[in-house]
Amino acid sequence: MNLYALFGCRFPADRKALFLIEPDGGKLSYAALDERTARLAGRLIELGVAPGDRVAIQAEKSVAALLVYLATLRAGAVHLPLNPAYTAAEVRYFLEDAEPALFIGDPARGAGARQKAMLAEVVETATGRAGFEDVAREPDDLAAILYTSGTTGRSKGAMLTCANLASNAETLRRAWRFTAQDRLLHALPIFHTHGLFVATNVTLLAGGSMLFLPAFDLDEILRLLPETTAMMGVPTFYSRLLSRPDFVRALVAHMRLFVSGSAPLSAETHREFEARTGHAILERYGMTETNMTTSNPYEGPRVPGSVGPPLPGVEIRIADSATGAQMPQGEVGMIEIRGPNVCKGYWRQPDKTAEAFHDDGFFISGDLGFVDERGYVHIVGRDKDLIISGGLNVYPAEVEAAIEAIAGVAECAVIGVPHPDFGEGVVAVVMLRPEAALDEASVAGALAGSLAAYKRPKRLFAVEALPRNAMGKVLKNVLRETYATAFRDR
Repeated sequence: MNLYALFGCRFPADRKALFLIEPDGGKLSYAALDERTARLAGRLIELGVAPGDRVAIQAEKSVAALLVYLATLRAGAVHLPLNPAYTAAEVRYFLEDAEPALFIGDPARGAGARQKAMLAEVVETATGRAGFEDVAREPDDLAAILYTSGTTGRSKGAMLTCANLASNAETLRRAWRFTAQDRLLHALPIFHTHGLFVATNVTLLAGGSMLFLPAFDLDEILRLLPETTAMMGVPTFYSRLLSRPDFVRALVAHMRLFVSGSAPLSAETHREFEARTGHAILERYGMTETNMTTSNPYEGPRVPGSVGPPLPGVEIRIADSATGAQMPQGEVGMIEIRGPNVCKGYWRQPDKTAEAFHDDGFFISGDLGFVDERGYVHIVGRDKDLIISGGLNVYPAEVEAAIEAIAGVAECAVIGVPHPDFGEGVVAVVMLRPEAALDEASVAGALAGSLAAYKRPKRLFAVEALPRNAMGKVLKNVLRETYATAFRDR
């Protein structure tokens, strides 16, 4: 079960059909994709890469970097993509932990353009044979290792098998109705599940094509939208589109689907986007360790603030974090996941693997949520982000949604920091819309009718931007450090 060979079974009959188009006009057909990855896979084997070996790559997003991923699969090796933003010290940890047979990257960590050119040269000059035969793999063999973001403690390598990636891509292809007629606007990074395993794998399984942008560029997105049928993005993509007056309904009238993930999409952004365009963004939920687990339906209500029901073949249960007992419908608890999409554990960390899985195979996500009467999952925050103020639980997502509904608020992050009386005090860090003027008193007044007093922020800070990781997720650990003395300094 070589994953690339599975993709190949779905390639268009006419291999001259385009798989990838670059903004500058560069094109890659399915025939060229097959030939170039065959030569590169052969080169990897010439360099000593054996089945099961790790091939690490740290490079800016490019066609060449994408070809390395697919060639690694063809060679039966394990793809290990690393964020280009990682420092030399961070990369050293990953290389020492994963012990790859090959590391592709610029040792001098030169400018991104130079690194991209070097990688392209390596790929273009690959001398392997064009008639390469894909290395046989078993469903449980590893296809990739993705390291978790590591905001607390040591970063862990999630081991993703051929079956994990194949099953999830096929489930998403069906759920989101992707076909060979689709052209995806791809502006996501490819060192992460969203851009690599969701966007790329689904497109390959559908035999479709994609417009491949090196990064999110608002002007380019607006220019290219008329040439696409679908777009996958993080919430900041959509909020930035809404900031442009030339982003109008006519521009996307031909579009079939907008998907959002990797970070929570605010209900306000969801509603504003639908009002502006007529399209309801389809929000889904996944993790590095589980691929995608839930999705709002392609047909049916796409509920703002919800990530939808479990995908076919995936089981979700809500459990008490302390006892493990299953929670009644509507009550908040730990989200636990079981299915063919879930990784087989953490690379060389059996103790962490044992902590993350129950004996019956359910993975403990670390996310808190509940299931409503329709079977839709709602996420209220990470377990580590739960605020306990005066002995009472405060779920950040609930407070954030209430604040983001206030006129003048663009986005909000709610955290708990040390408080002399309550243990933790609720703090809101807010991005305001242009010309908006809000203070703690006005926000408190606006929330009086919607939130109990203990949930309302005791401090509010206005900022121009929230700290984020490469996928647009707000870094609450950074905010907690920044505002740790908010109540002591008052």
